[in-house]
Amino acid sequence: MSQSKLEILVVEDEPAIRTGLCDVLAYHGYAPIGVADGEAGLRRASCGAFVLLLLDVMLPGLSGFDVCRAVREARPALPILMLTARGSESDVLTGFRAGADDYVTKPFSVAELMARIEALLRRAGRLPRAGAEAFAFGDWKVDPASLQACRDREHVELTPRELSILLLLLRERGRIVSRRTLLAEVWGSPNPAAIETRSVDMQIAKLRKKLGVGTDPGSWIETIRGAGYRYGNAGADG
Repeated sequence: MSQSKLEILVVEDEPAIRTGLCDVLAYHGYAPIGVADGEAGLRRASCGAFVLLLLDVMLPGLSGFDVCRAVREARPALPILMLTARGSESDVLTGFRAGADDYVTKPFSVAELMARIEALLRRAGRLPRAGAEAFAFGDWKVDPASLQACRDREHVELTPRELSILLLLLRERGRIVSRRTLLAEVWGSPNPAAIETRSVDMQIAKLRKKLGVGTDPGSWIETIRGAGYRYGNAGADG
């Protein structure tokens, strides 16, 4: 196996689907490893050098949701894409709350799956990203390649999702970004109107705390009540 290839862990109990996913990933230049149950998936994901976890929900033993929660705790920055035949609003919301970065419902096309995988890897800095140069967000300098933000002698680590939020707010500088837009572009939700937006508020609150950003009007991440968020007035000149 070439060491230059990015390794992706596939956790899927159906042998035909697992083999098919691994074949598709290998065809696209990745190094897939397939396992058949949640316990094995958790063990491999927690200690391996994988760049992405492709995770089925319905698994023998530990469910995909259980594995997702445990892996997210052990490896906070690892991109996790959940695959499931269960596409109800409650299942999708449970997946996001467990820490999934994206959620694809079976059946899906190979083109859709690879597009979502590549989007997650770009966010994580594992694939070339358009506009990957360092940028200023308020008084922080953000380096997408290292997932770090620096201010004077202060350094903080960002998750891929936090980086995507900053990039989206900066791109829409001075304009309101709705919670549904955040769910669609950052969470990758195909139906953001069906997802509870409290997940966005919780993520924004964590990001504000990490960057020392307040909630007052004119802060770098300004809340527009009932509408969404904006790279605020303080950021308009940044």
